Amino acid sequence: MNGSTFRLSKVRLAVSLTSIALLGAGLAAAPGSPAAAAGEPYVALGDSYSSGVGTRSYISDGTSCKRSTLAYPSLVAAAKSYSLNFRACSGAVVADVINNQISALSSSTRYVTISVGGNDAGFADVITECAYPAWASDCAGAVAGAQNYIRNTLPGNLTTLYSRIRSAAPYAKVVVVGYPKLFMGEDCNALTWFSPDDETMLNDTAVLLNNTTASRASAAGFTYVNPISRFTGHAVCDDVEWINGLSDPIEESYHPNVAGQRDGYTPLVSTPLTGAAVTATPAVLAAAEASGPAQAAKQQKYAALDRHIEPEVFQPPTRERLQKLADQRGVDLDAWLATH
Repeated sequence: MNGSTFRLSKVRLAVSLTSIALLGAGLAAAPGSPAAAAGEPYVALGDSYSSGVGTRSYISDGTSCKRSTLAYPSLVAAAKSYSLNFRACSGAVVADVINNQISALSSSTRYVTISVGGNDAGFADVITECAYPAWASDCAGAVAGAQNYIRNTLPGNLTTLYSRIRSAAPYAKVVVVGYPKLFMGEDCNALTWFSPDDETMLNDTAVLLNNTTASRASAAGFTYVNPISRFTGHAVCDDVEWINGLSDPIEESYHPNVAGQRDGYTPLVSTPLTGAAVTATPAVLAAAEASGPAQAAKQQKYAALDRHIEPEVFQPPTRERLQKLADQRGVDLDAWLATH
């Protein structure tokens, strides 16, 4: 009896020691716990709103993708210890995601985020047209063209894309991310002339793009997050901007800034992706920044693909261009500028 008891105790002791060792290595945690999630594969797909354009800080991966450790994919991955493959790239359209990005997905991918569609609809070109004075531009025409594309062409392209994502990552949680409204009724930037009507049309286009994206995401069984409410009060020229206005360098213009990525997108996207809102604490920010060199090295193997993607950049009105348009339309530019 005593011998049996002693052998049983040794077995229990061995099991206990093994469990302690596994817990210490983060391998015996319950499914869904932070320890269990450590290292789970996360692939961030999409365009500049996901890559982090606007934050002014980018990893050196040999491309023009402008991937930032201050963007929400980096912050979420750092907070949850996910293994991030940061494929989002400035300028990406749906075809770029299909051809250049979804190859990073596999059956082991656990999490996917994506924002795409703005460049397909000509986001930068439309903003460029609307930034000119009303006498020098056709903002309504540019917006109408973008909205026509969003209504008639984009839905089918998104359906194809989302189907490809699901096939490539059949077990992943996929969160599709929308776009904020850029304006809340004012334009405080010199050298741009967005009228209230222009801003309304541009914001309405963002709503249409989001609604279209949400519909296609839902049909694919994906989760969609709409940032418009969260960014309300933080648009271009608001007291606390989360979106850059006209900026230097120019490619930073009309994209979420550091606060927009940190306080706008990160908690919004992380809630459905991970089950809880991520807060970008100093420790999270430090961990994200520290991941930069390794992420740059990871992305370098895709550099040949990514170099085919051309960033879409807002082009502000220039004096030369304004003068040419003024001459065509019989406008005294100097007199007009003196009152505007």
